[in-house]
Amino acid sequence: MTAQNTVTRYQDSLYHDLNTPEEILAIRQEVRRFADEHVAPVAYAIGHTEESVDAFPRELFTKMAQAGLFRIPFAAEVGGRGLRHPATATAVMIEELAYHSNSVAAIVDVHCILAGGALRHGSDSIKQRYLTPLLKGEKVGSFATTEPDASSDLSVEAMRTIAIRTEDGYIVNGRKRFISNSPVADFVVLLCVDGERMTELVVELDWPGVRVGQPDKKLGNHGQLTADIYFDDVKVPLENVVGQPGQGLKIALQTLTFGRVAIAASGTGMAQALFDHSVERLKTRRVFGKAIGQFQYWQFKLAERATEIENARNLYLKAALRMDEGQAFPEPEAAMAKWYATNLAGEFAREAVQIFGGYGCMREIAADGSHYRVEEIYRDCKIAEIYEGANEIQKMVIARGIFGKEITG
Repeated sequence: MTAQNTVTRYQDSLYHDLNTPEEILAIRQEVRRFADEHVAPVAYAIGHTEESVDAFPRELFTKMAQAGLFRIPFAAEVGGRGLRHPATATAVMIEELAYHSNSVAAIVDVHCILAGGALRHGSDSIKQRYLTPLLKGEKVGSFATTEPDASSDLSVEAMRTIAIRTEDGYIVNGRKRFISNSPVADFVVLLCVDGERMTELVVELDWPGVRVGQPDKKLGNHGQLTADIYFDDVKVPLENVVGQPGQGLKIALQTLTFGRVAIAASGTGMAQALFDHSVERLKTRRVFGKAIGQFQYWQFKLAERATEIENARNLYLKAALRMDEGQAFPEPEAAMAKWYATNLAGEFAREAVQIFGGYGCMREIAADGSHYRVEEIYRDCKIAEIYEGANEIQKMVIARGIFGKEITG
């Protein structure tokens, strides 16, 4: 048992959405109702079950599709909701999902924002064959840039997955690593070296020459399955090029920028959950004859965290709203939001475990089966500081905006 579903949400009393469009407020409430009803009851099992194909939350995935959540980021002409502020609505969706499960938020991020976002650059044929079933939840999408020796550095010199042009398409050889959703995905949007440039290809994972490894065993985000994908003389038809040959890096970077705004939202969601659970504990746990929350040290700490959550939410919303205004690379806000929100979640998670003491270190208390959310977030939040642009890279982006490339390189 856990108090996960009964804690007070302080967001509504402490955070005032004065600048957020009404459309977005409605999406937040819609996704929150869905998450409270469908994500919260299964979040503990998702977060504490070892990675395997059988453990993928397929039933929840289907429910999200049926509820139209996968349609939120997309225009009406491709089957989406046609919202005026799709990037902001998507980021808010990710925050609300991450409040209960960062694994679930990450699954949706990769499926919709990375795979789906890249497919928006594709032809009508690609949209019909891959994007339409992705929105319906009929196919699971994945997105691959990272390799065993290439992650932050996505240069032609660093990458080893090669696409050789043929008369009617490409032959792909190489290997990708840490590819989310890949153990259960139907296809991957793949960044390849194509001569002196890069190209994005859609590769179906049951094609000859494609092999997906076993799911990785990770520190956290257990419900977000990752694995290596191997490509051995894989024939990819020319019609599966996303955009134009040679545009791959631009498409990937634009997609990842949207992704890092979403990761900022997930960090904010985790921080909000930490806050709510911590306040409940500080009010009810007693030491030396009084509630822990009566100690000024923790009063001041939570005052600081409330202010920082306010800042984190404002940053990611501002970055997302700029994307909705047509800014494909909304800097410095996207980099600031990603670094600030995920760093906040990491620092706060350590404090939250301290607030819960020994209980915060337990996956489950054997005596009564009780468990506490802070332990799961403590494990889940670390990867948010690393994926979709490590926080050190975000600081480099911010610094470049201050000093210029002539100084920072």
